[in-house]
Amino acid sequence: MPSPQPSSVLRSPRLWIGTGLIVAVVATLFALLYVGGNVNPKGNLRDLPVALVNSDKGGTDAGGKKINLGDQVVSGIKKSAEGDDSFDWQVLSRQEADKKLGQGKLFGALVVPENFTAAVSGLTSPRQAEAARPAVTVLTNQSAGSIGSSMASQANQKAAHAASAQLGKELLGRAKSQGAKLAPAAQLMLADPVTVQVADGHPLDSHSAMGLSAFYYALVLVVCGMLGANAISSQVDTALGYVHTDFGPFRQRMPLRHTSRVRTLAIGTVLMLGLSVVMGSLVELATVGILGMDASHLGLLWLYSVGTIAAVGVSALALLAVFGTPGMVLSAIIFVAMAVPSSGATVPLEALPGFFRVLSEFEPLRQITGGLRAILYYDAQADAGLARAWVAMGTALVTGALFGFGVTRLYDRKGLHRVPRPAEAAEEAEEAESADDVPAAATA
Repeated sequence: MPSPQPSSVLRSPRLWIGTGLIVAVVATLFALLYVGGNVNPKGNLRDLPVALVNSDKGGTDAGGKKINLGDQVVSGIKKSAEGDDSFDWQVLSRQEADKKLGQGKLFGALVVPENFTAAVSGLTSPRQAEAARPAVTVLTNQSAGSIGSSMASQANQKAAHAASAQLGKELLGRAKSQGAKLAPAAQLMLADPVTVQVADGHPLDSHSAMGLSAFYYALVLVVCGMLGANAISSQVDTALGYVHTDFGPFRQRMPLRHTSRVRTLAIGTVLMLGLSVVMGSLVELATVGILGMDASHLGLLWLYSVGTIAAVGVSALALLAVFGTPGMVLSAIIFVAMAVPSSGATVPLEALPGFFRVLSEFEPLRQITGGLRAILYYDAQADAGLARAWVAMGTALVTGALFGFGVTRLYDRKGLHRVPRPAEAAEEAEEAESADDVPAAATA
């Protein structure tokens, strides 16, 4: 008599419901986090730092009174921005502005030149045969983020044109009061007298992905740490005989070696620390050596790469050791889903919703990207984000290790072994047999 065929596993409601819940949570979280952080940057924009620089030396008007039209432009922009908290207009000297641009602390600047008052006054001076149009310069800063730099540039240009229109009204009024007869071309020039020039406030080299190489490099390091931890965890479990590994049609199964959870995590951690050197070296070799990415401080970049992969990898191993298979999903959510939109690498932090600004305070990708910007773009200045990155990296490494070893030690002390030892299995079998004999004896 033929044996009955086993029922299909696809008929199991538990399989469908359990798997469905997992993929539903992942899909929803990734959609909400990825799109939610970037869907409305202008609407969420708050306090984007932009500098106003007045280098104007001033001059005298027709009556011999000292005037400084650069001060007038700056004060006019500040006054017009009252009540609008989208931008943080900072009045700085040119030296201060250049320093902050070179640390990624400004997304742009509006610079009024030294001869601004003289050039404006010369437009209506009858003694000047050919007047030179005054110019202001809008400085961009792609190294701080291309979207933030673009927002700052647009705001600066809009403010400069508004200031030009206001000065134009004054110049036309002055010419009218002096009884000057202006040709139509001259009237048009006086109506909008200021030329707006756009320049790069902190130029980057050509192989810097327009200011995004730090973000992409940081993302590679995070992915290497996370996927490396998954691979190491799987290989350690295979070597200890807890799971088997398939290589195409071939299966590898090692004899089971009962090992405590703490020791298993320790083996994975040692492997992670050692292989971080290999991964960090290969990432730098591939990006800088093969692809030609612009980079300086290569020794520091190597050390930073190795440290980042180690910190992320140890933290991911801790999640896997504590939560098991769900730890892989948690790693993806923590290191990718929540990290990318709160990194401030594409959309600046000042243009993110409040929830993502809070996430950015502790999410690793923001700190890692900030440290890499300092190394790649800002001459490895500590206060350009590098010091904060090292502190965050060390904190993550220590916290991840303490969490992983603390919880796995608790599991071991409570006897929550992954596979019962032979003596424990025999005791459990005897207890089960005793439980089965009690009803039988009572029945007899």
